[in-house]
Amino acid sequence: MENRGRGSGPRPEGGGHVPDGRAAPGPLPYEGVWRFTAAAVDASVPQARHAVRDLLGRQGVPASDDTVQALLLIVSELVTNAVRHAALLSPTLAVEVAVGPEWVRVSVEDEHPYRPSALEADHGRTGGRGLLLVREITREAGGVCDVEHTASGGKVIWAALPLKHPGFV
Repeated sequence: MENRGRGSGPRPEGGGHVPDGRAAPGPLPYEGVWRFTAAAVDASVPQARHAVRDLLGRQGVPASDDTVQALLLIVSELVTNAVRHAALLSPTLAVEVAVGPEWVRVSVEDEHPYRPSALEADHGRTGGRGLLLVREITREAGGVCDVEHTASGGKVIWAALPLKHPGFV
């Protein structure tokens, strides 16, 4: 796993800023951006999940067990989608973990130009609801998620969750 430096990378709204507009003090020990690539094959799903879990633990990210489990499920769903739907045009995928003082963001990038959308529940189908699940998990955790095009013509799907759920004290 490659560390791209503390505090670099995009941040969700509100991350890293003090409400009165002053810049936040220097980065916390667990802040940073890490990115790794993997082949777009089924074996990459558990590997990505384990790599993210190990990274969060090794860096001492102060996320609750519920937040970590939500992030791992999101990573599993996003990597599975890239493997199942993008592998033909994108034999590799990239997983990125960005941690700020108040949030953690996971993203999966591939080179396939198709921008997926979340399907509604169809009880007759056994699959196809991964993005719907990601959207709901993210919403319940008080986070945000989106799909964006990359400069190279592919896409990145990301979800950012607060380290402390807004409903908790």
